[in-house]
Amino acid sequence: MSVKNILRDKIDMNKKERLMAAIAGEKVDRVPVSAWRHQPVDDQNSDAFAAATLAFQRDFDFDFVKVTPASSYCLTVWGATSYWKGNPHGTRDYGKAVIQSPDDWSKLSVLDPHAGQMGEIIRGLELIGKGLGDSTPFIQTVFSPMTQARNLVGAEELLLHIRLHPEVIKEAFQVITDQTIRFVEAARETGISGIFYALQWASYLDLSESEYREFARPYDLQILQAVDDLWLNVLHLHGNHVMFSLIVDYPASVLNWHDRETGPSLSDGLKLWPNAVCGGIRQEETLVQGNPEDIRSEGLDAIKSTNGRRFVLGTGCVAPIVTPYGNLRALRDLVDLDQ
Repeated sequence: MSVKNILRDKIDMNKKERLMAAIAGEKVDRVPVSAWRHQPVDDQNSDAFAAATLAFQRDFDFDFVKVTPASSYCLTVWGATSYWKGNPHGTRDYGKAVIQSPDDWSKLSVLDPHAGQMGEIIRGLELIGKGLGDSTPFIQTVFSPMTQARNLVGAEELLLHIRLHPEVIKEAFQVITDQTIRFVEAARETGISGIFYALQWASYLDLSESEYREFARPYDLQILQAVDDLWLNVLHLHGNHVMFSLIVDYPASVLNWHDRETGPSLSDGLKLWPNAVCGGIRQEETLVQGNPEDIRSEGLDAIKSTNGRRFVLGTGCVAPIVTPYGNLRALRDLVDLDQ
């Protein structure tokens, strides 16, 4: 099936116009497309990180750039350490947990968002913004307080602290939230069009609904409300068995999840989510292990299932650094197919 047969009334749009039309459910000249990846080692230095991010965008000319730092960037001000050990997803491994006992949560305080690795990312965003100019929107990855807390203490320990010391955890989550908002305020000055808000514990495998409502949702909403005036905020539900129904009222423009690996499907998601959805391509089985024909087949199926409306073609999560460039090229070229 032809992409252009779905979108018959073709008009030329720039990237911002195309994305804004998709978010609003209006006709687009073609389906928007984007993919993102980590830049390991380079992500520790602002100049190298910006150069690697810009080079990736020059290669593929995606409709927006999702700036993807190491998850530890927001935690080094509190003493977190991480190491590059060759993870195929491009992520870093954490060193010794910052939080060794429940009492340690009280040691967290709101600090200068230009300090530590956050400062490197802010300077990197400035360089990325200058490199892209006005032609390409770019958004900064922001991790939820729940995700940040997990990386400070460890997954099992966080659950124990939530259940045994709930008030201590709530106070700590508020500090993390306030720190995150300070960072976002600094990032806004670089010209970002929004944030990519990563929810990595909005899953029934990690928490109950009542726990998520009590320990995650209030802090998520504070951060999202702080950027509600930005036009390209992307919400990412990470993992399987996600709490889709709990976040469909979150204020964001685009919702991204592992739609090929966990429910709901893209078409069902569009019935629940009011704006645009992003996905369609399996992260591992298709993007990494497949070939360009697999990309085209799965991508065209995703476009058909959404009728090309309120849809951004991409993957359910980050493109692993072992992804063949030919597969990424097939993803980008798919939206320009004429047959």
